[in-house]
Amino acid sequence: MALPVLSSSGVGFRRVLAHFPQELSLAFAYGSGVFRQAGSSAGHGEDNMLDFVFAVDDSVTWHMMNLQKNRSHYSFLKVFGPKQISSIQSYGAGIYYNTLVPCNGRMIKYGVISTDTLIDDLLHWKTLYVAGRLQKPVKILTQNENSKLQAALVSNLKSAVTAAFLMLPESFSEEDLYMQIAGLSYSGDFRMVIGEDRWKVQNIVKPNVPHFQKLYSNILQDSPQVVYKHHLGRLEASFLLPNIPEGQFTQLMALPRTLQQKITSLVGPPGKNRDVEEILLQVAHDPDCGLVVHQGISGIVRSSSIVQSAKTILTAG
Repeated sequence: MALPVLSSSGVGFRRVLAHFPQELSLAFAYGSGVFRQAGSSAGHGEDNMLDFVFAVDDSVTWHMMNLQKNRSHYSFLKVFGPKQISSIQSYGAGIYYNTLVPCNGRMIKYGVISTDTLIDDLLHWKTLYVAGRLQKPVKILTQNENSKLQAALVSNLKSAVTAAFLMLPESFSEEDLYMQIAGLSYSGDFRMVIGEDRWKVQNIVKPNVPHFQKLYSNILQDSPQVVYKHHLGRLEASFLLPNIPEGQFTQLMALPRTLQQKITSLVGPPGKNRDVEEILLQVAHDPDCGLVVHQGISGIVRSSSIVQSAKTILTAG
């Protein structure tokens, strides 16, 4: 299944890409400069910064070429060269941001991540930093024929649905589901307490439900775990019925590896090596199963958001 490409020409975004080395496995635009958000004063206005992520197969080579074309985009770290920049990129969430860059009359911010690091995050939720962004509507600008990346993009969406199901009641609305999914990558993010809009998740989802539907409707229609009443905008999760912990266990076993490990460390007593499958079966029987899943996700996001924010002090100068 191909990742849905959101409509609209995107010509203005692709003009931005023309300023950069073209060796990109994936490029996408995201955020309030691309999609209207409730509470966002400018909407699609000219004042909103445009946010991009570029995935590249060879970070050192890409930064070398970009330093030749766009040296002014980098902070003082440019004096250390592309190898050191790529080394710094590998810390935290594995992404290197240049921010407050004037381009085509707009202010932009762009992050560079290696294709392998991106695939790892999409499949295993190692940091949920870029994978979390790709669980929400984005504007795909270019994508090569990397079948591993394509499969990982779809796997990330399916994992987001699985995690959200475990944290929702037996019956819920589509909007409830999208709120839960959009909130995954903000769980445990300290910026939501000391800087970000606390209504951010709601502001992202409410004006963009059709975009979320385009991303997730095929997955929901194909899911044996829920009855998707599209015409009513509601879903019923059969595996959450009382006395059917086997359904929850199946969902837990389908979660990304890093999240399973986080859950295991939360539930398993310290110093005792217990089988992951054994612990997940225990969690499946726990009435607070959804809370444990939420705590596991928060643990992943908390670590990556702190390191990535600290790294920004260097990369943004």
